[in-house]
Amino acid sequence: MTGASHLYLHLPFCSSRCGYCDFVTVVGRFDEHGSYVAALLAELELERNRLATRLATIYLGGGTPTLLQPAELARLLAALPPCDELTVEANPETVTPTVAALLHDAGVDRISLGAQTFQPDLLRTLDRVASPDDVRRAFRVLRAAGFDNISLDLIYGIPGQATSALEHDLADALSLAPEHVSAYELEAKPGTRFTHTHGDELIRQAGAMETYFELVVERLTATGYRWYETANFCLSADDRDLRAQHNLGYWLGHDYLGLGVGAVSTIEGSRWRNAPSLGRYLAALGRGERPPRRDEELTPAMQQTERLMLGLRLDRPLAFDGIDELLDDREVERLAGLGLVVRDGGALALTERGRFLGGGVTARLLA
Repeated sequence: MTGASHLYLHLPFCSSRCGYCDFVTVVGRFDEHGSYVAALLAELELERNRLATRLATIYLGGGTPTLLQPAELARLLAALPPCDELTVEANPETVTPTVAALLHDAGVDRISLGAQTFQPDLLRTLDRVASPDDVRRAFRVLRAAGFDNISLDLIYGIPGQATSALEHDLADALSLAPEHVSAYELEAKPGTRFTHTHGDELIRQAGAMETYFELVVERLTATGYRWYETANFCLSADDRDLRAQHNLGYWLGHDYLGLGVGAVSTIEGSRWRNAPSLGRYLAALGRGERPPRRDEELTPAMQQTERLMLGLRLDRPLAFDGIDELLDDREVERLAGLGLVVRDGGALALTERGRFLGGGVTARLLA
């Protein structure tokens, strides 16, 4: 076993609960920050033998990692193994000069900043705490602290959003010149408070998603961003690769270890998810035990299917090696004739038109 080269740590703490969010989060709990960091570090020690000697990426997500008490955030970062890319998610309202300097001094070299939208009314719809000015201020603070690899998150398909509002969001994001932009369509889980409140409008927005998607790709690529994954865009640089290397590991099917409440790991054909209960997580690690988790054995066919579905989200050809048995050759030829896929020797790729249709085309490729 060579070990996983990608490590994810989940920080569940948030200042408020966004109505559309289905991640494992808790509001406040400032008195538990210290015990949670201690539990994370204990879990890291228990699982360290699953990791490669040198990691490619570490990613702190959430939740809101930058909501951690500064001393606890510094303690966590100081205990992490060395890696080639260290990313921390941040919500704009939590970014202060002190926090930015702490992150930079600790070796964090990439920030993912959750803007979502620059429209005040849409931020309220999403239950976001930050204002548009908070996003701009946080971005400037991060730049002043020395960060030269910042990603902005945007969401489209928000209840009440019009095409013109999305155009303004893209213009506002581009005015900051981030190195990376992630633009996702809003996914509201059925049965949540958000869907009860905005159900009819979400149905209307679903019909506009294709238009929004095309607008996002058009605006960002016209400004020089590479559309390297379905929802992700980066600037090109001669001396560095500005794609999200941690997420790229997922899309390419690499092994990864997830630590924290609700975190998922996939290593050597096995997948497991830590239980989503913060209390059970803290109690188990407090006893020196692994947290309760649910195991899932991945068959070779499941692994190959995931590799196909995720790999074809990228703008580079996917090698047939290991997935050729999954493909319906007649469907591949039919879709190639429609200009949706390109089969070149031992590799397969979606055309630009095929990428706009996305998962629907990929699903038809399966035998």
